[in-house]
Amino acid sequence: MIKEINDITYLNNLSDYKITLNSFNKVIGYYIDNKIVGFLDYSVMYEKIEINYIFVINEYRRKNIAYSLIEYVINNYDFENITLEVNVNNINAINLYKKLGFKVIGIRKKYYDGVDGYLMEVKNDYFSN
Repeated sequence: MIKEINDITYLNNLSDYKITLNSFNKVIGYYIDNKIVGFLDYSVMYEKIEINYIFVINEYRRKNIAYSLIEYVINNYDFENITLEVNVNNINAINLYKKLGFKVIGIRKKYYDGVDGYLMEVKNDYFSN
């Protein structure tokens, strides 16, 4: 089950990433047996969505949880585009994003502690075809 999370205390202990909530920021969690096994931190700024961070607990990876979280955002918002950054060496994540229609539109030099990051985007019209 996927639902919005308002109390981020637990999430900030789940991974190294620290969530900060503001008027644009939202967090959804993926629950199995009432336990959060993954979450997606994203920002909605009018017609644009930016994925800030996605996390799935190790033993739950490769079970379509990340895919489902992103798909939830795609299906529940009217948006012009969704963007994200990903480490160029994170092949599994890149392949996941490509499966969801994202394309590399730029490179952010040394974005991840000296390693380049891809800027990826999917436009809403991708889903109209």
